[in-house]
Amino acid sequence: MKFRVRFAPSPTGYLHIGGARTCFYNYLMAKHENGPLILRIEDTDLERSSREFENEQIADFKWLGIEFDESPNKPGDYGPYRQSERTQLYLKTAQELIQSNNAFYCFCSDQELESKKEQALAQGKHPHYDGTCYHLSKEDVESRISRGQRPAIRFKAPFKKYAFSDLVRGDVEFPEDMVGDFVIIRSNGMPTYNYCCVIDDALMDISHVIRAEEHLNNTVRQLMIYEALGKNPPAFAHVSLLIGKDRQKLSKRHGATSVRTYREEGYFPEALLNYLTLLGWSHPEEKDVFTTQDIVPLFDFSRFSKSPAVYDVEKLNWINGQHMKAMETSLLEQRFTQYLEQEVKDKSGLLAATSDYRLRFLGLFKDKADTLLQLQQHYQELFKVSFETDAEYQEMMNLESTPKLRQYLLNKLSEIKNVEFVSDSIVGEWMDGAKKELGIKGKPLFMGTRVLLTGRAHGPDLKVLLSLTPVSIILQRLSL
Repeated sequence: MKFRVRFAPSPTGYLHIGGARTCFYNYLMAKHENGPLILRIEDTDLERSSREFENEQIADFKWLGIEFDESPNKPGDYGPYRQSERTQLYLKTAQELIQSNNAFYCFCSDQELESKKEQALAQGKHPHYDGTCYHLSKEDVESRISRGQRPAIRFKAPFKKYAFSDLVRGDVEFPEDMVGDFVIIRSNGMPTYNYCCVIDDALMDISHVIRAEEHLNNTVRQLMIYEALGKNPPAFAHVSLLIGKDRQKLSKRHGATSVRTYREEGYFPEALLNYLTLLGWSHPEEKDVFTTQDIVPLFDFSRFSKSPAVYDVEKLNWINGQHMKAMETSLLEQRFTQYLEQEVKDKSGLLAATSDYRLRFLGLFKDKADTLLQLQQHYQELFKVSFETDAEYQEMMNLESTPKLRQYLLNKLSEIKNVEFVSDSIVGEWMDGAKKELGIKGKPLFMGTRVLLTGRAHGPDLKVLLSLTPVSIILQRLSL
């Protein structure tokens, strides 16, 4: 069978960082094996699914650079690619399972099922379905339906052990009493995940299912359905869970969990994918920074880890910073400008500067930030008049020499006419003049000048920084 993999998200929200990792693992394996990657939309949750979220997720895939060979927007020979458009396939197959005595109609209400569950638990038994509707005759079923009752369809779970060899976790075995008869078609006519997932994977000739470990226990139900349909199951690979530093399942308390948020915060897609790759897979040369092109030839199942992967935003920031530092400044300028245009809501004139100006800015700040958001914050500071002060700032402002230095600098700036920015050589001239005329030297001169002109006690090369700061802003800072 040709190597075919799929990613099947539910359009009930923005693309989760864990889903992006799973999708990228499928993408890398597809590239490594020269097989197609399919996008299938699992939108059978009618209340929570929306086309808006589907479009948002597809936009995130595009931003990440993940391309699909078959999808709702790029149909192939195995469509439709939305489960909501495949309902008749699921209902038809369910009828076939009923005819082969592998499924049956169930008229039990939610209240009845809850009562049975509580009773079983009280008796120390597994809360499996008790088979109330198992032996209903065809005539009884038809009579109930004609009276307006809407049945679910349950799969008749065989009472035996199931086992398979997972490409990541090794041999996995499920006990014979792990699951009872489970619903495959709800009473509203919609299929359940474990059922339609099998139908779709079988009909789409999926050869390998790569997904998160949290789906491991679903596999036993799916193996049962494959067996009942007389289909060979795909190979399964359950990759490690994502957890926070507190060893709990990754959630919003550990930081952003949607790809969209990382996009807005100025991360590079290639850096985000670089980091996600390391959460459950290891580079054979133990490299932490690489490109997708670098690892496609190296990517296989042998390098996956069974252990939970700890999500560390600091490590992500470092990797993103490494990609930024390695990027040509001209390309970074394009990315930065695009980020300002698309992701920054309050631009406050940030796009008015020329490309040459931004190139000089990036030359100064490229190595002092890890994300485009941090660069933007440095960028905006060039146009700010006042800042939160610290102890060193106050120390400089309290010196007797500082008022004299302030007036000196104001006088020098007043001599400059019709100039938006000062030259990078003029700061040195000012400090030389202050040293000679005012007798100020050492820390009071160098740090005092920086504090008065920039509002900060520390920072990058003052000469270049001042050449990027509008004269009008410098004058306002000196006038505070």
